[in-house]
Amino acid sequence: MVYTSPTDISQLQRSLPENRVSFPVDWDGYLTIRTILGENRSVHLTYYNGILEIMTPLEAHENSSGLIGQFIEILTEELNLNIKSMESTTLDRPGLKAGAEPDQGYYIANEPLVRGKTVDLNVDPPPDLVVEVDITHTDINKNLLYAQLRVPEFWRYNGKILKIYNFQNGEYQEVQSSPTFPGVPKEKLYEFLHNCAQQGETQAKRDLRVWIRQKQS
Repeated sequence: MVYTSPTDISQLQRSLPENRVSFPVDWDGYLTIRTILGENRSVHLTYYNGILEIMTPLEAHENSSGLIGQFIEILTEELNLNIKSMESTTLDRPGLKAGAEPDQGYYIANEPLVRGKTVDLNVDPPPDLVVEVDITHTDINKNLLYAQLRVPEFWRYNGKILKIYNFQNGEYQEVQSSPTFPGVPKEKLYEFLHNCAQQGETQAKRDLRVWIRQKQS
């Protein structure tokens, strides 16, 4: 029998990018748990197909999510695209019994439709672009979930590889470049993340802006 001390468990938890727990619950149970936890919390809730996942993002997760968010925001600024950032705002569709709190969510093409208002998915379109960082295993099929929510573009990052999905004919098709940013290869994100780690975030952001401006000139 291998004995694991509380110190070992604490060190393991700190080294993980996320802590996750999932369990079966009905829609009303999900809503009750969300109400009990409140809005000012660090955990993200995802509900799909009768399964609730509670995920606590730790440093590696938060760093990846934050940098990908900065990458997208720099692209929209330099390409002069209006944006409404949703971050981890809850995306609920009671009629579908599905709910999610993605790491990042953005209205870009549909930004004028939701500008200055609180989004209601019962009447408003879903975000144009959703980002999920899933470095550890998740029991939720995120592709099916966001396809059911009809999110046009879905980015999934596992800590090493970015996969970009485009919603076509009722399902996601993996594509090699973003439909929102067609002139930006996803390798540019890898370069940006690498530069943030090696040169610091300020210099990496400067370099990204220079690259975009040169590409446009």
